[in-house]
Amino acid sequence: MSTISVQPTITATAPVGATEPLTAAETASAAVSPAKPVREHRYDIDLLRVLCSIGVIVCHAAGQFLNVVGRHPSGGAPVYWVALVGHALSRCAVPLFFAMAGWVVLAGAPPRSEAQVRTRLIRILVPMGVWTAIYLLWGWVQDTNPHSTKRLAYESLFGSVAPTLHLWYLYAYVPVILVLSMTSLVKDGKRPWGLAAVFLTLALTPAFLDDAAGVLNVNLPEFTWVPLPYQIAYAAVGAFLLALPAAATTGRGRRMLWLGASLCAWAAVVLYEHFVRNPAPYDGFMMPILAGTLLMAFNRLTVPKRLRPLLSKLGTAAFGAYLVHLIFLKALARHLVTPDAGWLGALGLMTLLVGATAVLSFAVSMLWTRLRLSRWLG
Repeated sequence: MSTISVQPTITATAPVGATEPLTAAETASAAVSPAKPVREHRYDIDLLRVLCSIGVIVCHAAGQFLNVVGRHPSGGAPVYWVALVGHALSRCAVPLFFAMAGWVVLAGAPPRSEAQVRTRLIRILVPMGVWTAIYLLWGWVQDTNPHSTKRLAYESLFGSVAPTLHLWYLYAYVPVILVLSMTSLVKDGKRPWGLAAVFLTLALTPAFLDDAAGVLNVNLPEFTWVPLPYQIAYAAVGAFLLALPAAATTGRGRRMLWLGASLCAWAAVVLYEHFVRNPAPYDGFMMPILAGTLLMAFNRLTVPKRLRPLLSKLGTAAFGAYLVHLIFLKALARHLVTPDAGWLGALGLMTLLVGATAVLSFAVSMLWTRLRLSRWLG
């Protein structure tokens, strides 16, 4: 998931407060030198970021309802089908997060130096470490950790996120951003030796640990700090689609066509999760179609000016809401999730769980942003 907001840049033709006219040489130089392009603020991507954060909440809320009925309609048909329909749609939130992350690195705000890449990665690694510790302690207090807290903390260094569920995305996000940033810098003629060394180390570590475990006759956790092909594909193709010019994406007719296609893909994912496998894999056949059609339906969507300030704030808070939401969701699920609800009851309880979790998560994220704790909490 990308958490870097692209801020608009204002270029001026002369310094503020200048009173002296330009000389002939300066005028000629200004005429020959190309103007620095103004970076566009993509409010449609702010919207996608907010919707995807809410989508993750929907996905996890639906999972709570599916679990309570044994992931089968025999355990409670209304609850099962309401949860399945919500789960099938929201499952594409993670692929869209990868798409937005790819757009930031490759098109929206490409890195200018290796130092800038390190800064971006630190902005992810620090909150990731803090929230891993928070969820480990939360599980320890509630006695819900599947193993000892010490063991889980040790395994998290290898990329295991057993007690944190949703944080697996960040363990995948870091190497994806690393390889894309390295590629972008090389394309611009830079030589990011440090990034190359880190990525090569990550790529070779799984085999090294397997050999070490065999020689020493010990069991080591699985090392997952390596990007998978589908993750890089979502990031690269997503960057391409989000960078398409407005002329290729705008138009009510086109959007309706993409929305219609996404509805068909949504129905296909529902059937897949019911008859084949639940949850649907991110590298399956239908998930890229659902994610791609929804991305194109929202791509370069014009956001009314009166809504832009609020949308920007929510977009900034989306990363924090994603990180904290599981605490609220699990606390509320104890009181709202039941297998015995009817159709209206299941829909109402699902909506209440998602709505309350989203409001609390975004509110808390905006609060710690005002308190300048984003560096630590995301």
